[in-house]
Parts: sequence; structure tokens; C-alpha cells
Amino acid sequence: MKRYKASAVSVLFPLLVACGATSAHSGAVSVDEPLTGVEWRIVSVTSDGTTRPAPATARLRVDAADGTAGTAAGNLGCNSFSAPVTLHGDRIGFGALRTTKMACDSARMAFERTLAGLLGGRTLTGTSEDGKLTLTTSHGDRVNLTRSTPE
Repeated sequence: MKRYKASAVSVLFPLLVACGATSAHSGAVSVDEPLTGVEWRIVSVTSDGTTRPAPATARLRVDAADGTAGTAAGNLGCNSFSAPVTLHGDRIGFGALRTTKMACDSARMAFERTLAGLLGGRTLTGTSEDGKLTLTTSHGDRVNLTRSTPE
């Protein structure tokens, strides 16, 4: 178990590094909340002041062997996606998203377009607490996630 913890710590997202100052909108990310190597369930997105609940299929996983660059993959609500990511402190930069091209019902497709717009080609700031992760854009839009539980 100790070996597992040591190796997990070596690949943890730089979110683990506490930020200097905190405010009501950003907080230090705790060591208990790694981003990499964790399956996150997307709960909702807030864009332009509107919060949309996520379809049950919406997921995100980030893997970065060196702790600074890697790949994000998951499901946007209908289609699977992957993207290169860079990690720096409490920020995660997503490259262009590569997605499958399936069609789903209009509600899932609308959610997917919103989520893809918040992630693709953007840098977001991460804050976490109690098994929840929030990724926030520079304009205040948010992706709200929670740790997936094994089935």
C-alpha cells in the first residue's frame, strides 16, 4: 500500500501544490484531491450564468506521467474525447479536443457543446474540497466534478 501511495503521489496533478493567497473564488487544493489518475464524474457546467446538469455518461480523466503534461480523456455527455493537457500549479490547459462523432438527443448534444466550449483550447483553474473538483475559466464559467465511485 505504501508503494502505491508513493507512486500515486509522484503523478499527482500540480493542483496538490497549495496556492499562495486564497479568496472566496479560489482555494488551496488539498493533498487529498489529486486530479491525475482519478476518474471524475462531471456533475454540471455553468456557462453564461446558466447551470446545466450533466448526463450520467459525462466523465473526465487526466493522466500526466511527468506531472506537467499528459492527456485528458472522457465523455462529453454523448461523444468520447481526448485532448493534450499541460499542468501548472492550480491550472490545467486543454489543447484541442478530438471527439467521436455520434449523435444523441438534443439535450445531451447541447450539454456536450457547452462542455466542449469550456474545455477545448482553454486554461482553467482548479479548486477541490471533499471529493469535489471545480474547474473555472477566466470568465467565471465552471465545470463541477465529483470523484467517480467504483461500480
